[in-house]
Amino acid sequence: MSQSRSFDQVEFGEELEEIVPDVSLATVQRFTRMAKMDFARFNDHEQAKKEGLPGAIVPGIMSQGLLAALIHRWAPGSKISRIDTVFRATVLVDSQPRCRGVVTDRDEESKTVEIDLTIVNEADETRVMGTASVEF
Repeated sequence: MSQSRSFDQVEFGEELEEIVPDVSLATVQRFTRMAKMDFARFNDHEQAKKEGLPGAIVPGIMSQGLLAALIHRWAPGSKISRIDTVFRATVLVDSQPRCRGVVTDRDEESKTVEIDLTIVNEADETRVMGTASVEF
């Protein structure tokens, strides 16, 4: 894990260290139980296929959480004041998605940065994209 980062240490264009989150069936099942989202489409590959999905999918709110975790690993102690996401395609359970981010703006006055975020699959196809505002 990174050490605490100050606003002055952040550079425009800086790429956050990519993470490969655990989206195994066991992890997603644990998340959905805690979030009270215990639906078959998230927790059972065969049931998800019966719904027309390629397999169990990672809930959107969990994908946002993965992106928030990316930011907090990069800048522990920072505050995410806004995170917006667009879900372009499903993130499959038991896959190996990668979360990425890049600093696209710095506001000296408010000590905030804007970060573009993506989750890509093994084929490097964007599944989730978004932006976040982070306060230091």
